[in-house]
Amino acid sequence: MRLPLYIARRYLFAPKKHRAVNVISALSACGVTLATVALVCTLSVFNGFRSMVAGFFTAFDPELKITAARGKTFNPADSCLLSVRALPEVAVWSETLEENALVRYKGRQTVAVVKGVDDEFRRLAAIDSLLFGAGQYILQDSVASYAVPGVDLLSQLGCGLAFVDPLQVFAPRPGTRINVANPSAGLRKGYLHSTGLTFVVNQEKYDAHYLLAPIGFARRLFGQPRDVSAVELRLAPDADAAKVKRRIIRLLGPRFVVQDRYEQQADVFRIMESEKLISYLLLTFILILACFNLVGSLSMLMLEKRDDVQTLRNLGADTRLVRSIFLCEGGLIVFFGGLGGIALGLLLCRLQQEYGFITLGQAGQFVTDAFPVSVQAGDVVAVFLTVLCVGGLSVWYAVRYLGRRLL
Repeated sequence: MRLPLYIARRYLFAPKKHRAVNVISALSACGVTLATVALVCTLSVFNGFRSMVAGFFTAFDPELKITAARGKTFNPADSCLLSVRALPEVAVWSETLEENALVRYKGRQTVAVVKGVDDEFRRLAAIDSLLFGAGQYILQDSVASYAVPGVDLLSQLGCGLAFVDPLQVFAPRPGTRINVANPSAGLRKGYLHSTGLTFVVNQEKYDAHYLLAPIGFARRLFGQPRDVSAVELRLAPDADAAKVKRRIIRLLGPRFVVQDRYEQQADVFRIMESEKLISYLLLTFILILACFNLVGSLSMLMLEKRDDVQTLRNLGADTRLVRSIFLCEGGLIVFFGGLGGIALGLLLCRLQQEYGFITLGQAGQFVTDAFPVSVQAGDVVAVFLTVLCVGGLSVWYAVRYLGRRLL
């Protein structure tokens, strides 16, 4: 194998008799390089958006969330749940009760998710980092109940931060049918006063639909004196979330579902992964088109090196050795083109991370001004293997079928 590789290396870097062969070979390598750059940068941008969205979710979603496998609510005093609560890795235990309800303010109304939270929720979600306004966070269940709505929900209801009149919240009574003649008879009604605060997560799911309220208010509104819809956990700083999750699953059994942050937002991340996969497939197709230049480059090289091939045959070289030379020639073009593309792609990603020279639009128009980039080693390896496979098949086709006619 050393002889074919040695001759192929000489063919690759030595000047050709016809300048067009040099130009076509250079174009082949550039095509592979540019396609590789596009793959590395595109996949890194998708990783950047995924990391950015995950950052938004982690500010509001718990590290681990326990829900019922069947039904909407469950009793948090269950013995297996109490065993989970006693785990040393569990730093914060917060019980929540959430359900859809109709929220009305001065003639405007919308359906929102009322999330009843206990006093531990403030520690669980680091809610202070999400709050805006000049009010005070008072979600204790006292004489009057207070609410912290999402910023877009405030806009839908047409009320400011410090709304004077309370929000009217309606929820159907369990086990009753709504009477069209007297619909209020089948509804529970509650009032929520302003704290002068709103939360901003920069996600429509929360900002436009969620309303934080005391869990006592939610229990009365939804008719759930003991049950909760979820138990949300914050782990100790040195705890391994994956290991703790597996341990909790063993303790709880099949009656409960334990989800980490990514599983809680599975739909969003599934869409992002699908978009990333589609982009990868489209760019791989472009790489296939770019590798067609290899066919032309090798066919031109075969035509030019006919005399050299005849000399080798006179010296005792067989067809297998001759084909190995051109296979190595094409393999070197693919290898150096892919390697150069990865190096250039990583350089561009680094520059984008440092300077953000490719922007999304005007400053302040979006959540981030520049395209986020996150390079993952697995993607780089996958791109390089894709280039080698696609380029290798192109080279094999050129040598296997065109070599019969030209050599």
